[in-house]
Amino acid sequence: MAEAKTGAQAGERTTRRDFLELVAWTTLGVGAAATLWPFIDSLNPAADTLALATTEVDLEPIEVGQRVTVVWRGKPVFISHRTPEEIEQARATPLEELKDPEPDEARAQRPEWLVVIGICTHLGCVPAGNRAGEERGGWGGWFCPCHGSHYDTAGRIRQGPAPRNLDLPPYTFVSDTVVRIG
Repeated sequence: MAEAKTGAQAGERTTRRDFLELVAWTTLGVGAAATLWPFIDSLNPAADTLALATTEVDLEPIEVGQRVTVVWRGKPVFISHRTPEEIEQARATPLEELKDPEPDEARAQRPEWLVVIGICTHLGCVPAGNRAGEERGGWGGWFCPCHGSHYDTAGRIRQGPAPRNLDLPPYTFVSDTVVRIG
């Protein structure tokens, strides 16, 4: 009979040990998750970044030939109200002359409005040519004075070390006079 009691006691100890082990591992897991959660949560975008996810711009005050700069997600975005001459010049350019061939029609949803991210694709500088009186380069678009990249009126690279055209942000026209970027 002593053996039977010893067997029962051993079963109880195993059950207690298993329970204590389960509690210990659960506590360790919950503690680790609670400790790591602030770090994991910090990887989410900040509230001010989320607020800048889209930007709406009223195009009505922008006159033909004028360019403006707006900020979207902390980046400059150039909006150009192109003249008929600028549109014609961009469309008349043979694609084989371009380093990064892309037709003007693929770059502007509406011919009179060009919307590009104003960051040089070479080293991330902000090209000149968006304000009146600034150098616009040899093709009337934008000029990056840091390394000499020239862009045309469609934001396509024409000369210099930049490997590709100015990037296009996602945008839609919500009305005839309002564009939503993002």
